[in-house]
Amino acid sequence: MAPRVEIHYCTQCRWLLRAGWMAQELLTTFSDTLGEVALVPQKGGVFTVYVDSELVFDRKTEGRFPEMKEVKQLVRNKVAPSMDLGHSDTV
Repeated sequence: MAPRVEIHYCTQCRWLLRAGWMAQELLTTFSDTLGEVALVPQKGGVFTVYVDSELVFDRKTEGRFPEMKEVKQLVRNKVAPSMDLGHSDTV
């Protein structure tokens, strides 16, 4: 079964555009790897990213939003560890 990514975002904070953009980037980068990217509306300042139900990023824990490069690396590490991300792998 292909991996599933979930992006939980706060509707009260109006973070749908940010979540949608991240979903688009992940689907473009991992087009042959991911089975699904789901946007999950929440409340209370939530912005989290899960890969197959495993939390890989939490805005509240980190105290910031993730950079797209960081999200791609976190997802890659779970779904395709040997995949080269090109410029997203540079420091």
